[in-house]
Amino acid sequence: MNSPSEPTSTTLPRRTFFNRMTAVAFVAGVVLAGGIAAVAGAAGMGAGWHHGMSSGHGSADISAHVDHMLKHLFVEVDATDAQQAQITPLVKQAMADLMPLHAQAQAAHTQAIQALTQDTVDRTALEAARVAHLQLADQASKRLVQLIADVDEVLTPAQRSALAVHLQKMHVRT
Repeated sequence: MNSPSEPTSTTLPRRTFFNRMTAVAFVAGVVLAGGIAAVAGAAGMGAGWHHGMSSGHGSADISAHVDHMLKHLFVEVDATDAQQAQITPLVKQAMADLMPLHAQAQAAHTQAIQALTQDTVDRTALEAARVAHLQLADQASKRLVQLIADVDEVLTPAQRSALAVHLQKMHVRT
């Protein structure tokens, strides 16, 4: 009989799946954090949205912020120069693809606020704003999943495992 600490043939696939999903979650988090910062900076939402990304920041500042976050990712997975050269444009293209969705989300939000401030409740306008938000969220989610899969293909299984270990340590601290 196997001891509880010894992996069995049934736990290894689960562990591999868990490690892979943890790595995917990390990449998604990096992209999402970058996206939030980019969107906040592009929309002029102020520094309260993300560590110093205030209304005066342009695309160069957003790009620098994404570069900073990627540096942390690359250190955690010990990414080679070739991997960094592959991953960086993938993330930057995803950011470029996601930023226009923010403007559309702003318009849907404005539409909802206008509907809420009318003398009578305009349920049709509220529903239209809700549907617009859901469609934008779906588009963003699809783009993020595409990015995660693209990055996943660049990293080795060992790098994804190292990333999972790091994330587990971070999770324990919180």
